[in-house]
Amino acid sequence: MEITTAETQADANLALKAKHRAVWALGDYAAVAREVIPELGHVLVASAGVARGDQVLDIAAGTGNAALKAARAGASVVASDLTPELLEVGRSEAETEGIELVFERADAEALPYPDASFDVVVSCVGVMFAPHHAQAARELTRVLRPGGRLALINWTPEGFIGQLFRTLKAFVPAPPAGVQPPPLWGDEGYVRELLGNRVTDLTLERRELRVDRFATVDEFRDFFRDLYGPTAAAYREAALNGRTAELDTAMRALAEQHLDDGAMAWEYLLVTARGV
Repeated sequence: MEITTAETQADANLALKAKHRAVWALGDYAAVAREVIPELGHVLVASAGVARGDQVLDIAAGTGNAALKAARAGASVVASDLTPELLEVGRSEAETEGIELVFERADAEALPYPDASFDVVVSCVGVMFAPHHAQAARELTRVLRPGGRLALINWTPEGFIGQLFRTLKAFVPAPPAGVQPPPLWGDEGYVRELLGNRVTDLTLERRELRVDRFATVDEFRDFFRDLYGPTAAAYREAALNGRTAELDTAMRALAEQHLDDGAMAWEYLLVTARGV
């Protein structure tokens, strides 16, 4: 039986997405969202102007850092993500609070929603991790209604999380051809090119998130090693190659550069625009 190039590419893409799901299912991302970056959800919802009655899509929603806040504002919200384990955590929190919103599995690069079906599309350090950036950008603008609001928060290449991913890069296998580094979504020129003429009123603003969760470099290292999926995956790979101590040293060195009297400043890019 002859196997076509298209079939081979499809199989490779399925394997890539399965790997992404597995990475983000590691650790406890809910703890990261709850203890380290909860402010970002508030910033994103406010920047998007989410109001009662809005139809909102949160892409790569994770455990619902932004989606839950949008629902509390009275919007009708769909929280989509590739990783069902994260969605289950968000769904449980919503049920506990009595908040109504939909959590459903969806690929940011192939959203299962009609064109122009949402008033507001948001993503809180989420869509940036889709491996094929142009495809994800086309999808998030496709489902946004003309005049609808788009708001994204992305880690910058130069900021702390961008530097974290550069640190981890030395300890994990190289990604397949065509997979782009997530922090590129934090570069203003890159985002302008990605969104192109599919949006209007585009604004790009660099901001800093103050993080005071970690008193010491070892506390930071332990938290990210155990709870943040990409770091947990890097530690698994390092252990297989006898490089755990080397990764420990690199993680401590990174934290030492940024930890000042128990606080860090993590840079991110806030993107807002309107659909056309």
